[in-house]
Amino acid sequence: MDSRLSVIRKILGKPAFEEPRVLIYQLDALEAMALLPDELVDLTVTSPPYNIGKAYEYLMPLDSYIEWTRNWIEQVYRLTAPFGAFWLNLGYISIPGRARAIPLPYLIWQHVPFYLVQEVVWNYGAGVSTTLAFSPRNEKFLWYVKYPKQYTFNLDSVRDPNVKYPNQKKKGKIRVNPLGKNPTDVWQIPKVTTGEGMNGRRASVERTAHPAQFPTAVIERIIKACSNRGELVLDPFIGSGTTAEMAIANERAVVGFEINDSYVNIAAERLSKYLRKRQLQDAQGRLFDELYNNTISLKRSAG
Repeated sequence: MDSRLSVIRKILGKPAFEEPRVLIYQLDALEAMALLPDELVDLTVTSPPYNIGKAYEYLMPLDSYIEWTRNWIEQVYRLTAPFGAFWLNLGYISIPGRARAIPLPYLIWQHVPFYLVQEVVWNYGAGVSTTLAFSPRNEKFLWYVKYPKQYTFNLDSVRDPNVKYPNQKKKGKIRVNPLGKNPTDVWQIPKVTTGEGMNGRRASVERTAHPAQFPTAVIERIIKACSNRGELVLDPFIGSGTTAEMAIANERAVVGFEINDSYVNIAAERLSKYLRKRQLQDAQGRLFDELYNNTISLKRSAG
């Protein structure tokens, strides 16, 4: 187990779900984070409740919600290592008489101690239709770092190979990076669809029973770009477990908190399924390597 996961386990006790690089606790995130030591994690990726009355939310007065948000973000800041980052997804909220749908980051910007590097727009293509406004088709991710002059950004790990003119030259030299181009700050990635009304036939392959699930492609890009192999990723509101799956898929350790027991079960089942699949693939790979090596040995002996 990662040494930092061992520290967390010693402080918080037995988790609801545990594997060599994964700890998931059914705990209040704010209370749990307050118990952990400073500068423990390298990257936090999360999407907290939006306070819009969803079934999985405890609806708070707006001022109370903003104060709660300030408190848990301050804990994330304290837990973040010097080169670390914080990726935050927040949606929109209605304020009677003032706004039909104001982005929540507008209401909390002065309460965030991190340095804002960039706003990234996730354009998901399909969604609800409206008649008195343009149909919404995006969500925002805010990319924060602890210190503006020293942070992890692995551009080569997330370059887009879809280059329109890959052989374009300047002064006789190829001007395009062979790994691809730098993705823009607008990410066009489909939503995780439910397939409702179609007997599930149009549901995304990665779909779980969680009502607000991010596509793995979004979270994987963040994890690859803003952390390194062997580092520790945190998701204080882990939901369906997308952050955890993408962390372990990319050789990071991960700790997550989720207060809803049904969502903890969803995440645990999802991660168990992924790990079983990964073990089977690894076993098949070892068998293939063994057969290949035996074949080469036999050929050499025959020669």
